Amino acid sequence: MPFIPQFNGQRRAERVRLDESIPAVVRFHDGNRTSGRLKVVSLTGGLLSLPRPVRQGSVGKLMFLTPAGSILGSAEMLTPMSWELQPFKFVGFSGDDHGRLETAIHAYLQNKRKQEKEQQRERDEFENFRAW
Repeated sequence: MPFIPQFNGQRRAERVRLDESIPAVVRFHDGNRTSGRLKVVSLTGGLLSLPRPVRQGSVGKLMFLTPAGSILGSAEMLTPMSWELQPFKFVGFSGDDHGRLETAIHAYLQNKRKQEKEQQRERDEFENFRAW
C-alpha cells in the first residue's frame, strides 16, 4: 500500500539544504520527463533546480539517489520561485522509499550536527590558546 505523507501542523518537517545538489528526474503521466538537481529535501517535499519551470499542479514520479538508497515518490509541482527553482510536495511513496528518505535525512542532519560541534570545539580551543 502506498504511503502518503501526513502533515503535522504543530511542527514543520526538518529540511535538509544539500551541500551538493543531487541529480533528480521527474517523469510525468503523459510520458514527458525533466531532469534537474535536488537542492532541498524534507519528508514532505523540497526544492528542485530545473532547466525551466514545470506547470504548477503537475504530478509525476520523482526519482533521486541518496546514500540510503534510491527514492521514488509521487510529487506535485508547486508555484515556481524563479525560472529555475521550483518547490514540490510529496503526495505518495511506494514500498520502503519513505523510510529510506527518513534515514537519509536523519543521517545528513546527524553528520551536519557533528561537523558543527567539531567546528565549535576548534573555535573554543583557538580562544583558549590565543595570546591575549
